[in-house]
Amino acid sequence: MRILVLHGPNLNLLGTREVSIYGDQTLADIDAHLAKVARELGAEVECFQSNHEGALIDAIHAARGKTDGLLLNPGALTHTSIALRDAIAGVQIPAVEVHLSNIHAREPFRHTSYLAPMCVGQISGFGARSYELALRGLVELLRERASKS
Repeated sequence: MRILVLHGPNLNLLGTREVSIYGDQTLADIDAHLAKVARELGAEVECFQSNHEGALIDAIHAARGKTDGLLLNPGALTHTSIALRDAIAGVQIPAVEVHLSNIHAREPFRHTSYLAPMCVGQISGFGARSYELALRGLVELLRERASKS
């Protein structure tokens, strides 16, 4: 089972950016932990970060036919990117939206996600653990679907 993990804009600054909101773990820490959890689950993760919307869209398109699921932390693109929404819809790969902070407890403009309706689920508010929870949930969902087919 292959899972593509996409990190959006400014997530390369984790560990130093607004630590009171996003925590002190770096993106490398999160990616290493996800790789470890994936191995325990019998899955494989590939992680990619970009500050550019088009690069994230290209990665989603390239995943078609090669990836079983997507974990996506689109950062601020959550609230602005119809193009990312369309990319997820277009490839029809089960996706889970991930956020470190609880976007629904923050500024009102963060309460709307253009991507959530295209995703099988959304995990937010658990800090770096949000990624692990999303990975575990997605792997379980994919296994359930595989057993029914």
